[in-house]
Amino acid sequence: MNTTTTLNNEHTPRTDWSAHAPEIFRALVRLDSVAGGTLDPALVNLVKIRASQINHCAFCLDMHSKDALAAGDTAERIIQLTAWEESRHFYTAREVAAIELTEAVTVITDGFVPDAVYARAAAVFDETELVHLIGVIVAINAFNRFGVATRMVPGHYVAGAAH
Repeated sequence: MNTTTTLNNEHTPRTDWSAHAPEIFRALVRLDSVAGGTLDPALVNLVKIRASQINHCAFCLDMHSKDALAAGDTAERIIQLTAWEESRHFYTAREVAAIELTEAVTVITDGFVPDAVYARAAAVFDETELVHLIGVIVAINAFNRFGVATRMVPGHYVAGAAH
């Protein structure tokens, strides 16, 4: 970036929801922790990034992209995530199934989660893993909605400092 380029000012957050409702925040953190605790952290980060892309949650995109990079994932895999269907070769079969399920659960307004999507995920995750994966998807969607509704400001998160 050119040093003479002037960036726009940050927007002001509407409220600090975690400070005003710490019990809700802690409940979501607990759900997220329990749900993702037995799954591969790289897969969990991809799920969180993909849901955050769909939900336009800039704060969560910032957080989970930084965490993924700090954990050793590549910028290429994170960048290609928006086009994962054309970039499947960057991901494992389990990651593709998780990403596809993430999209179906996140965009629930399109209808039910299609049987074929669920079946593909069930083919590579055992039932316990699948329920945990759905828990991660539900948790990140809840966090995204708080982030978007309260206009959390991206850019200040330090990798590894989550929750």
